[in-house]
Amino acid sequence: MSDPTAHHVGVTVADLDRAVEFYTTTFDLDVVAEFSVGGDAFAEAVGVEGAAAEFAHLDAGDAVVELVAYDPDVDPSDEPELNRPGATHLGLAVDDVEAFYADLADDVETLSPPRTTESGTTVLFVRDPEGNVNYPTLLPRRSAPRSLRVGL
Repeated sequence: MSDPTAHHVGVTVADLDRAVEFYTTTFDLDVVAEFSVGGDAFAEAVGVEGAAAEFAHLDAGDAVVELVAYDPDVDPSDEPELNRPGATHLGLAVDDVEAFYADLADDVETLSPPRTTESGTTVLFVRDPEGNVNYPTLLPRRSAPRSLRVGL
């Protein structure tokens, strides 16, 4: 068996075009693939009867941000807080968190201005336009982890 490596982080969205616009404009990620998937095998694999989905893959360096809009869609659940079990976030590294924050469009919602934690890392949490549980977290590149442990 080979050792797993990170391939993508999936973000389920209701409006794929709006999400692509946000992630490409706000984080300067490039679209590398757009495609649709459906059929019995897909529906069975994702555990959603009759599922089909449209995907956009965005280049985030060593991994892909996968935006996916499902059909059938469902009403969003209550917005989980970051400290709620099962909550996730997307971590992206930037060279200068303060400069990134200063350059954000006025309509981009953040949870707070950049904050430097007790560990010395400056973080900024940005909410995507759908209020997704996946809050992009911006860290200086020097703080980016060399490896990730993914809990499933």
